[in-house]
Amino acid sequence: MDTRTLHGVVHGMTIVLSDDPGVPPGQPVEVVVKLLPAPSTRWGEGLRRCVGSMADQWTEEDDRILEEIYRQRKRSISTELPG
Repeated sequence: MDTRTLHGVVHGMTIVLSDDPGVPPGQPVEVVVKLLPAPSTRWGEGLRRCVGSMADQWTEEDDRILEEIYRQRKRSISTELPG
């Protein structure tokens, strides 16, 4: 018996796999669903993941700069909304 760990995303009754399972159509399989933690929604987290090659160079100053940009954008949006 061959066992593999694959990842996917649930859409209703369908699980879309991130990789080809390498199983012929019609082959019976057993599926065990293990919930994974939700991706972080902390502002700037996507950028942190994208700069993985620079992760060892990322500093608290970089975090401070991103936070300041976020605050400036938030202020800019709130001042543009009609009162």
